[in-house]
Amino acid sequence: MSNEPEPTTDPSQPAVYRIRLKGHLGREWADWFGGLTITLAEDGDTLLTGPVVDQAALHGLLKKVRDLGMPLVSVCPLEHGPSTTRGTGQADASDVKS
Repeated sequence: MSNEPEPTTDPSQPAVYRIRLKGHLGREWADWFGGLTITLAEDGDTLLTGPVVDQAALHGLLKKVRDLGMPLVSVCPLEHGPSTTRGTGQADASDVKS
């Protein structure tokens, strides 16, 4: 019996993140952001969502956001699983639009 906590995610799989930016970004930027999905939210924000292989890659994405000059609103790791789309911490009601 171990006191070590069981991992809740598979460490062999890249983590999925949602990065929220203030303002709309054109979909043509998807390649520059490593193929992340670009979603234009109704509130005027842009959501960049997709797998990020490690912390170095995440920091690289954040440098690109900085270089664009767009305000960074949030960075949220998402839960793993085939049907999971909600975040694990900072996701808010504006993430889901009807």
